[in-house]
Amino acid sequence: MVTNGDMDRIKEDRGPEDLTLKIEMLTKQKEYLQKKCRQAGEAILKQEGKYLSLEREYDKVCEERDNFVTMLGDGKDDTR
Repeated sequence: MVTNGDMDRIKEDRGPEDLTLKIEMLTKQKEYLQKKCRQAGEAILKQEGKYLSLEREYDKVCEERDNFVTMLGDGKDDTR
């Protein structure tokens, strides 16, 4: 008669070549990689948002600088 303990031992005694063990390991690996890919995707989207925000801020600063230089240039022309 086969007991539950025997069944557990048989499951544990499966060698590394056991297909069900390989399937379980690959399924766990797939789930882990999917989770990490989702995390990486979220990080990329967050970085893209920061990049766009910084790009807009840079454009504003450049425009303000250009306006300031124009104002300084116009003031010099008026004094001549």
